[in-house]
Amino acid sequence: MMKRSTILGLLMLLFVIADTEWGWSQGFRPGMGSFSSGGSMMQQMGGGKSKMDSLQKRDQYADSITIFYKSFDSTRNRSIDSSINDFTTRFPMPFTHYHLGNFGTAAKSMLFSPMMKTGFDAGFHTFDMYKFTLENTRFYQTTRPYTELGYLLGAKAEQLIDLKHTQNRKSNFNFGFEYRFSNSPGTLKNQNASHNNFRFTSHYQSNNRQYELFFLYISNKSSVSENGGLVDVKKLDSLALNDPYELETRLGRSGAAIRNPFNTSVSTGHLQKDNMLLIRHHYDLGKKDSLVTDSATYKIFYPRFRIEHTLKYQQQLGQFFDNNVDSLRYVNYFNYRTRNGQSFQFKDSWKILTNEFALISFPDKSNQSQFLKAAIAIQQISGNSDTINSIKLNNIYAIGEYRNRTKNQVWDLEAKGELYLNGFNAGDYSALLSMKRLLGKKIGFLNIGLHNVNRTPSFIFNAESTFPVQNRAGFNKENSIRFFGMYENPAKAVKVSAEYSVVSNYLYFDSFFAARQEATLFNVFQLGVFKKFSLSKHLNWYTEIHAQKTLGTAPVNLPLFITRNRLAFEGNFYTNLFLSTGLELRYNTPYKADGYSPLLGQFFYQNRQMFSNRPDIHAFLHFRIKSFKGFIRFENLNTLFSKVNLLSDQYPAQGVWNRIGIWWYFVN
Repeated sequence: MMKRSTILGLLMLLFVIADTEWGWSQGFRPGMGSFSSGGSMMQQMGGGKSKMDSLQKRDQYADSITIFYKSFDSTRNRSIDSSINDFTTRFPMPFTHYHLGNFGTAAKSMLFSPMMKTGFDAGFHTFDMYKFTLENTRFYQTTRPYTELGYLLGAKAEQLIDLKHTQNRKSNFNFGFEYRFSNSPGTLKNQNASHNNFRFTSHYQSNNRQYELFFLYISNKSSVSENGGLVDVKKLDSLALNDPYELETRLGRSGAAIRNPFNTSVSTGHLQKDNMLLIRHHYDLGKKDSLVTDSATYKIFYPRFRIEHTLKYQQQLGQFFDNNVDSLRYVNYFNYRTRNGQSFQFKDSWKILTNEFALISFPDKSNQSQFLKAAIAIQQISGNSDTINSIKLNNIYAIGEYRNRTKNQVWDLEAKGELYLNGFNAGDYSALLSMKRLLGKKIGFLNIGLHNVNRTPSFIFNAESTFPVQNRAGFNKENSIRFFGMYENPAKAVKVSAEYSVVSNYLYFDSFFAARQEATLFNVFQLGVFKKFSLSKHLNWYTEIHAQKTLGTAPVNLPLFITRNRLAFEGNFYTNLFLSTGLELRYNTPYKADGYSPLLGQFFYQNRQMFSNRPDIHAFLHFRIKSFKGFIRFENLNTLFSKVNLLSDQYPAQGVWNRIGIWWYFVN
């Protein structure tokens, strides 16, 4: 049963929403074509201020909203996705990932995904799935203030709160913020996981369109308990009270375990923080022009040359601590010696300041999606591996980039190179080439390319890190080459992707503390297929299949197939009701899933235990009524008739799990 306090919290949230002065109108229907992805006429023509600017002069009582966004470092306008058939568009966990028993714990993809980033890296990535990042940041433009509220309540008092807001104060100034909070006490002792994410964005452009500024602040905090898995996973079959919470775990004292949905404190586990402040601004030189019509004169500015500066400041913290030490548990289960009753911690913290200076040229004045960029960056890194020792590092790297999305939108080209010239990461490089071609409106798109990365090992493999990693001397740079291709036909609702990876000097863990490097080159081939089948007027079948195979001697274990199938009854009923309800099945073939090191917060390669799990079966009811979206789900129904699946050694998956979520949009 849901906690009374949780139910009262939900009712209060609904009361606040209902008490708000709504600005909804019949013209605003997310996902039904009323969102404009092109912006005002002046924006489409490339700039200029005019007395007819739609964002500046728009009637505040108009019965519709125009809203679109651009991803960071992109020139393409995109509209908001308001579909309801796929829950993972709202819930931040792709079906190809798994966690260690409850939402918020360490998560890993079952698809092969090597690190494809150059430069300094601290090495903490097990909670990346839950974070706000620079890559998933959106900068909005909107004619009216837009707000989105989300609240999800799951079994065992699992909670997720999601809040977004954006508005234009003027046609040339927008700001927005996002906040997401999740907390899940879990079904086992010492399994509480809490994540706080905050993001603020702002975008300003001068009236003459020559100066533009982007401001971004991101803050991520993860507080996750570590229980080390169950002492005896076989006892799941003989529970006295049918509650896994009664079973003993490898870490954490039983008397210190707290099962409270509002308690986010951690006594044994990880604390990770990741803060980022970014300011990017540029000044353009170019040509002024005007467009004269019968009713107005539009001023236009065509940038031809740009001077750009980017300031990025980051703070990163990775910490494991145990305030309730039982030395016998550490020796028996992890072969790690510590003093009984005496707390201890491992802690790496970093501050990274980057200044990037760039010159950008636009060969075609009327196509801002074609440009050539050359940049140089200086990076200063300071760290503390404990309370005494401090580390000072620096980097200098160069960037070259060419992009061209042709005016007829037939070709989309991108070529980008990054080379570290000097400093801690000297010799690191990244080379990306991507080409996308429109084959025809009825045929679809084809995208092919390659990405080659040569990178210094993450700092957790360095001897100056306080984390107790064994055997970390003499590691060479990792090198990964990824060839990729994708065919997409929106008209036929089909997508096919293929990847071929070539990896050498692969770094990994093969036990709780030991690091290894595979010098021998190995290959991984991956194929993905997505297709929607319309079985009848209202019955649709969505299928997604991923196949992957390693070639050569590789310290990587992967399931051969991963698939998700949804059979959904869908349609538009009673004018305003949009419905999607049915069954979802997820399955992966047996494989030797990675183990997990709770002290390091790292997954490690194991070649001993095979995991053969039954398919996960979920029932769902998703619906939308005007601006309101509801998600009702009953997950892992397969455990009603069989045992729970094992995700990793001593880490069981959840049993039957119910979730009720609402997402509500409104315009002021």
